[in-house]
Amino acid sequence: MNNVRMPGVLVVLAASVAIIGCGKKEEPKAAAPAPAPAAAAPAPAPKPEMVVKIGHVAPLTGPIAHLGKDNENGARLAVDDANAKKIEIDGKVIKFELLGEDDQADPKTGTVVAQKLVDAKVVGVVGHLNSGTTIPASAIYNQSGLPQISPSATNPKYTQQGFNTAFRVMANDIQQGSVIGTYAAKDMGAKKFAIIDDRTAYGQGLADEVEKAAKAAGATVVAREFTNDKATDFKAILTKIKAKNPDVIFLGGMDAVGGPMLKQIKELGIKAKFTTGDGGCSPELIKLAGAASEGVICSQAGLPPEKLPNGQKFLEDFTKKYGQIQIYSPYSYDAVMVLVDAMKRANSVDPVKYLPEVGKTAYDGVTGKIEFDEKGDIKNGAITVFEIKDGKLATLKSEGGTAASK
Repeated sequence: MNNVRMPGVLVVLAASVAIIGCGKKEEPKAAAPAPAPAAAAPAPAPKPEMVVKIGHVAPLTGPIAHLGKDNENGARLAVDDANAKKIEIDGKVIKFELLGEDDQADPKTGTVVAQKLVDAKVVGVVGHLNSGTTIPASAIYNQSGLPQISPSATNPKYTQQGFNTAFRVMANDIQQGSVIGTYAAKDMGAKKFAIIDDRTAYGQGLADEVEKAAKAAGATVVAREFTNDKATDFKAILTKIKAKNPDVIFLGGMDAVGGPMLKQIKELGIKAKFTTGDGGCSPELIKLAGAASEGVICSQAGLPPEKLPNGQKFLEDFTKKYGQIQIYSPYSYDAVMVLVDAMKRANSVDPVKYLPEVGKTAYDGVTGKIEFDEKGDIKNGAITVFEIKDGKLATLKSEGGTAASK
């Protein structure tokens, strides 16, 4: 009996095993581990920064403070533009900083602030505005080996001292005096000149050159008078000049003197044509003299703003930020950029190393091509003659100047 039942038990057991096997769930396979992310490349270390100080000097107080501020603003715009370029010199990103000083158009103050800039460790100086402050200050910069570029000092003596540190980016008074003196004698037909100067290095120096040019062109100087750069009453010397009946009165001086002088010329009924140099060839002269400025003939050592070879962007940027250009701000801008360009070429901000490069400059500035002769004067500096018409400076003629490369 037992033999009959055994196969059935085996079948049942086998079936049970099969059922249990079929009902077993398959374990899910573990997901393959995600590959470890690649290590990010380390960010390059930022290049070290270095602050480099450039000095600027002009009269920021007194009767010609408007001209001094114009110069300083031109230099500040150049510093801003240079910093925007993140210029690298000797492996460092350079941050330029402008240290502005006020020399009050006074020669003694000029030497004091010059030494102050030397002590502040500036690497170069733009300025001064006036020849009378530029010349004495230049000896201090030369002794310290600091490059000095004036945007507006036009007396020839500045670059005739034999200093390898002295440069200027506009024409000097020999060039300017020759142009305005010859223009008055030949183009205007003036035969008799009365010449007034303010006894400054600039005013007297320019007046001397105008006198030479007038005489060379066949004219006669019937009066030579002088005043000072702080004077406002000129009736005594103008009365003496009226008696000489000149065709032209030339003033070697600034607009702060020229403005009131023009009003007094009109009050005294003097018919002579009034001429002056760059120090009086400004919007401020028109503002000070009003209607008495109409018909004035004046010169500037440079090209008119609208004719600056690379000047349109400068004009737009400057007027947007600072307002109307007076006279020299484009040249102040270029003076800063010439220093920066020399540092880049020398790959150094050390005056000892980059000073030789300043003399080798061939820079396309907003005012034109800038190159220096062996004295530090700009080569082929431009001179422009203007006439004041309807309260504005209207260009009559330009001579010299070198266009920048395209």
